[in-house]
Amino acid sequence: MLKFLHLSDLHLVRPGTVLHGLDPAEQLSLCVTDVLRKHADAAFCVVSGDLTHSGNAQAYEAARDHLSRMPMPVHLMMGNHDDRTVFQSVFPDAPRDGAGFVQHVIDVEIGRLVFMDTSEPGRAEGRLCRARLDWLRQRIEEAPDAPIFLFLHHPPFCAGLPRMDQIRLQDAGLLLEVLRPDLSRIRHLFVGHLHRAIAGSWHGVPFSGVRGTSHQIALDFTTQDVAPVSFETPGYGVVMASNDSVVVHFEEVDLLRV
Repeated sequence: MLKFLHLSDLHLVRPGTVLHGLDPAEQLSLCVTDVLRKHADAAFCVVSGDLTHSGNAQAYEAARDHLSRMPMPVHLMMGNHDDRTVFQSVFPDAPRDGAGFVQHVIDVEIGRLVFMDTSEPGRAEGRLCRARLDWLRQRIEEAPDAPIFLFLHHPPFCAGLPRMDQIRLQDAGLLLEVLRPDLSRIRHLFVGHLHRAIAGSWHGVPFSGVRGTSHQIALDFTTQDVAPVSFETPGYGVVMASNDSVVVHFEEVDLLRV
């Protein structure tokens, strides 16, 4: 059984400022402390994008400092609020592909984990250009017998939240075309962006997403054009995966204990 963590949507801002009345860095610190107390034995942690709210270098430095407390490797991804160039200046060793996108794979005992970059500069919605789709196809073909675990910031599906659905991954159809020859071995899809604990399936592929480490998006199925913010307890995913199962526990940060 492989245990790993899924965090997302940190939205760190310049030190000394707040976002929606919260200090995202303080919220992240509480989350890391919660991880250290409960799940320090995890093999690794994935942070699926929106590390910062506006791509500020000081915010990335704060993310680096807080995440350095994690006792396990941390795999970082890009979201629509991130700036790829600034990120790379603070995290120069973060893996990139040949085109400069922040995406890579790791091979573990249960299969191949593929971390993709769906960020499009200046846009809230996610995109996968031909170069990124070709990269994905190549990474799948390199491991013809391995189960695939796919990580995206932007979900390729509608969640019923009007504004978030508008800014989901716009190239879901192209993604499906790339995955279709191997759809049966796509074991799980992990997403960020939604700031909600969510699970379901997309074209038969199970998916899950997690709450952000600071603010959340309200479970509001009617409001159009804006994404209403909520202040539910921050959370993250605790994934227990084996050759025959994938279980995602939605952990909440125990604010009274940390």
